[in-house]
Amino acid sequence: MTEPGLIDKTAIRDAATVIVLRDRKHKPSVLMGQRGANAAFMPNKFVFPGGAVDPEDALVPFANPLSPLCASRLTDGASCDRASALAGAAIRELWEETGQILGRPGTWDTPPGNWEDFARQGHLPNAAPLQFVFRAITPPGRPRRFDARFFLLDADDLVSDPDDFSAASDELAHLQWISLDKVRSFDLPFITEVVLAEVAARAADPQPPASVPFFRNDDEESLFLRLYGRPMPD
Repeated sequence: MTEPGLIDKTAIRDAATVIVLRDRKHKPSVLMGQRGANAAFMPNKFVFPGGAVDPEDALVPFANPLSPLCASRLTDGASCDRASALAGAAIRELWEETGQILGRPGTWDTPPGNWEDFARQGHLPNAAPLQFVFRAITPPGRPRRFDARFFLLDADDLVSDPDDFSAASDELAHLQWISLDKVRSFDLPFITEVVLAEVAARAADPQPPASVPFFRNDDEESLFLRLYGRPMPD
């Protein structure tokens, strides 16, 4: 049992990850960076931008919301209020870790503290281009555990220069676009390799997948499931 006042570091936290895909029709590449050697979670690994959901992520106004299909699948096996928070976290983490903006011009009334830098760019977050493509829970026994939702995003939907990382934090080093035919030569987490296989299979198809893979790890068993979401109206 965790002592009162202490955080259980093995508790499973909701998280969002963004796979930005560039030149998908010709020579597709993805945006990745390297985690620090002293990072508690996946040190030295090359990863996609992403991180845990903050409470404020559920409060942000969107220029455009998630698509109904994406929102429906995000709430398959999760509370109905998580879809917007996950989309917010994805856009915020993309901005913080890479300096890339997924948004539309707009002004904020009072942005939450962790959104002030984004708001100063003169944009509201735009969730519409995000495509939910994978979900995975970190296996037991790891120093950090996340229920991570992976979103696919076309680089053409960014409003920032995709080669300008000057506004990025220092959380990820060596930010770069890596072609899909070379990415496996990098030091990748296992789950990232699994997700990349899904991305490579869908690189030429911009339509949402028929279902979303869900790699569920809990204390009893590991299951590979499919998420379909609620039936959509005709």
